[in-house]
Amino acid sequence: MNAKAKGTKGERELIKFFNESGWSAIRAAGSGSSRYPSPDILAGNAIRRVAVECKVTKETKKYFTNDEIIQLKTFAQMFGSESWIAVHFPNEPWYFLTLEDLDSSGNNWVVSLELAQRRGLKAQELIGKIE
Repeated sequence: MNAKAKGTKGERELIKFFNESGWSAIRAAGSGSSRYPSPDILAGNAIRRVAVECKVTKETKKYFTNDEIIQLKTFAQMFGSESWIAVHFPNEPWYFLTLEDLDSSGNNWVVSLELAQRRGLKAQELIGKIE
């Protein structure tokens, strides 16, 4: 399976999770390729709205460009939602991190598996359903 297909599959997995948890969620197909800022996923309920940039990786680190972060931040501010990064590492749950949680690597931002385990929220924690 190519990287784009893996990413799409991951996004659909999160859409299913949000919708089955009583939230409404949509996937913004082609996000990142539009000239307008758009996240991968928009999800919300009567109380909260979240804009999520999703990444699936087979490595122990995932990098985000400055542009990806700026677009997410810009969209979320304009839309009135929270900004979240969702990363899925092999044999791990999805981890959700705020933009402030990311580490800078100079020109990019990085999330390591260790950082995600330490600072990230699992999906149930993000939506307020602690297991």
